[in-house]
Amino acid sequence: MLAQERHNQILAKLNLEGQVRVKDLSLDFQVTEDCIRKDLNILEKANKLKRIHGGAIPIRVNLHTIHVNDRKDVRVLEKKEIAKKAVDLIKLGMTIFLDISTITLEIAKLIYQRNLNIVVVTNMIDIMTIFTQDCQTQLIFIGGELNHAKDGFIGAITIDQIKDYQFDMSFLGVVGIDIYNGNVSTYDVNDGLTKKEIIHSSKKSYIVSEYAKTTTDGNYCYANINEFSGFICEKKLDLKKENKIKDYGIEVI
Repeated sequence: MLAQERHNQILAKLNLEGQVRVKDLSLDFQVTEDCIRKDLNILEKANKLKRIHGGAIPIRVNLHTIHVNDRKDVRVLEKKEIAKKAVDLIKLGMTIFLDISTITLEIAKLIYQRNLNIVVVTNMIDIMTIFTQDCQTQLIFIGGELNHAKDGFIGAITIDQIKDYQFDMSFLGVVGIDIYNGNVSTYDVNDGLTKKEIIHSSKKSYIVSEYAKTTTDGNYCYANINEFSGFICEKKLDLKKENKIKDYGIEVI
């Protein structure tokens, strides 16, 4: 087998399994462990993976604060597909929470279009403005300290208000999801602490995320995957990744 072909197969295995070990690759390809170490070094220099003791893991992109308006037009079709799946879970009469996210904004638009007789609670200004026009949906808006970049309210005052509610369902956006260590992250601490309280106050909580977020990280880990009821993505995951998420005891939608 040519080295380039071996490199391609190593990357494919890494993408599926989230981690590769020198010893296992040596057995798989019937080459020495030194040969595999050289392969991994070459791939690391090419910025294709990250070396760890005894093997390698994928490179994850760490994202920094981006204004919500800059994200509204990114992966729009994927967000709309996720929104459809989320709204299909909602039953009439429910009280749901939509946190600050460009995906939950799409969920809110669809709820308004379907004129659902439910209660929507949110801390996102753009979601609030959707329901200012007459419709069956009742809106409860949570205030607090305004975060201009996120287009909503987060922090201690917001958290205190959320504590007074019990939601049938909540839908929470993420900056990154690490399927292999279970971390679910966002941009900053106050947003993360607010999301924690939303989860605590909800009978069921759902991650709403594009598949692309499985390779990115935020700055603050606000939950573990096993704290959610389900993961809603725009497309079907490959079997190994789907089973890995199910290992956390949650539904993949």
